[in-house]
Amino acid sequence: MSASVLILNGPNLNLLGTREPDIYGAETLADIEGACAAHAGALGLTTDFRQSNNEGEMVEIIQAVGKSCEAIIINAGAYTHTSVAILDALLAVGLPVMEVHLSNIYQRDEFRHHSYISKAATGVICGLGSQGYLLALDAVAARRGDDNKKV
Repeated sequence: MSASVLILNGPNLNLLGTREPDIYGAETLADIEGACAAHAGALGLTTDFRQSNNEGEMVEIIQAVGKSCEAIIINAGAYTHTSVAILDALLAVGLPVMEVHLSNIYQRDEFRHHSYISKAATGVICGLGSQGYLLALDAVAARRGDDNKKV
């Protein structure tokens, strides 16, 4: 039986492919979604892939999937560094969380070095481009059914 994983993307990630390709690469969010769906299928998982530029909508999505998904992979974009509301939603649903960033946030502006999301995350993957999403799916799959691991 396959388990569903929410992959939630935050603000401006809908502009991937054209937005600062020197930082974020040339892949579009649709490219990443396709790669995630294929990789998840090979791992016996399904994905619910979403993007929102709105913090409140992201909170509502997290709350809504709390009973239907096995884990959450989140790239909260700029909300990573500002949103206590998203952190609180992640903590409230109690699901395993993998935090992903396309760029290495520690090589960027100092304000990007702090992540509110990390408090809820089992793991953080940054700086590996879209491969980070696939590695997060690998982590979710590797930890399925192991009650001693958060993800």
